[in-house]
Amino acid sequence: MHATTKALIALAALALATPATASLAIFATVPEWGALAQEIGGDKVSVYTATNALQDPHHVEAKPSLIARARKADLVVATGAELEVGWLPLVLQQAGNAKVQPGQPGYFEAASFVTTIERPARLDRAEGDVHPLGNPHIQTDPRNIARVAAALTQRMGELDPVDAAFFRERYASFDSRWRASIVRWEARAAALRGVPVLVQHKAFSYLLNWLGMKETGTLEPKPGVDPTAASLAEILNEQQRHPAKMVLRAAYQSDRASQWIAERAHIPAIALPFTVGGDPDARDLTSLFDDTIARLLGAVK
Repeated sequence: MHATTKALIALAALALATPATASLAIFATVPEWGALAQEIGGDKVSVYTATNALQDPHHVEAKPSLIARARKADLVVATGAELEVGWLPLVLQQAGNAKVQPGQPGYFEAASFVTTIERPARLDRAEGDVHPLGNPHIQTDPRNIARVAAALTQRMGELDPVDAAFFRERYASFDSRWRASIVRWEARAAALRGVPVLVQHKAFSYLLNWLGMKETGTLEPKPGVDPTAASLAEILNEQQRHPAKMVLRAAYQSDRASQWIAERAHIPAIALPFTVGGDPDARDLTSLFDDTIARLLGAVK
């Protein structure tokens, strides 16, 4: 065999053996959107998640490592609704990457594709961490994730037309499985309907609305403000009149306030994963809700 022919055959074999290089670099601000982008993109994307489940997504340091990642990104996937207002604008400004700035196709806000709740009637920072565009913790309702998935698939295909059909195929598979899971979760969680709960931070409003649970109080006297002894005593007094069955906190939060209430009100304090990676059982988007519902049902039983 001619040496040139051998070389061509070797190169062809190498090309077949080498996996395709991911063509879309995605910078996700929080774990849920990183997991969703990976579900849709598969091996056609590289996903970097800027935070982990044990970090408060409101308060993140704009580190050089985040800036460097944003500089190389083709797509930034954020929650929006001002969840990341304290750090993401600085990261994007310092990155100097024109294609992922707000208003550009490479910038995607999940909250833009759902109906937010708890929009304040009055904007006053004296009232704490007020979100003028509504509660940003949209990921605690899986129906919102379904809506975001459809929009994110469309955006990814626009940015990477070569792989758009691949993204749509993966999305169709995910959407079918996801909608079946929602039906399963709702059936499993039927016993939670009407159950009254306390929350440490208004992190679960969408979850409670979805499951038909009732929030009877918030340990934080104002959004983002740590509870005081006086505010906790008020909650405890209110518990006598309107008893809750449990007190909920996100995995990233300190358990001090919720444990204080739980011990005195004789109710369980439950840490919910809140996002992917919030506990060892919340490994991906599906197990996030499997685990969340299991923990809520365990508290009721």
